[in-house]
Amino acid sequence: MTATTANALTLNLPEGLPYIDFEREFDAPVAELFRAHADPDLVSQWLGPRGLEMTVHEYDFVTGGRYRYTHTDDDGTPYRFRGSYHTVRENELVIQTFEFEGAPDVVSIETLTFVDLGNGRSKLVGHSVYPDVETRDAMAESGMETGMTEGYERLEELLTTSA
Repeated sequence: MTATTANALTLNLPEGLPYIDFEREFDAPVAELFRAHADPDLVSQWLGPRGLEMTVHEYDFVTGGRYRYTHTDDDGTPYRFRGSYHTVRENELVIQTFEFEGAPDVVSIETLTFVDLGNGRSKLVGHSVYPDVETRDAMAESGMETGMTEGYERLEELLTTSA
């Protein structure tokens, strides 16, 4: 089931620059949005595209912590990811690395800013920096937009049902 939402994902891939910016609003308070990123049991319910099973192997959502998880498709193909948390400030900011183990030696640095919009609404603002434009473009062409869109739809559904 795909949710329809007025809170669409906005992506910006500036020509010739190795980063991606994104924004997505949510009909939930910033504290709930942050908690859905901090709690591995919640993360496993929304992160990634529909149809993939997520297994969390490690998830230490603190400054200096690490994470590692696997998405598995219907055919049993695993997609493994890992990274470290450089900065975690509750309800405000996360700076982390992100690595797809299928593309070794390529690490992006991501910043997530949690914005309180008032009236029980929030916005997630992201900035992902890649080693070069080619790597950024390969990430964008990998189905990233679909995965992010579906993941954030799933997150909105989770936040709506837990309210």
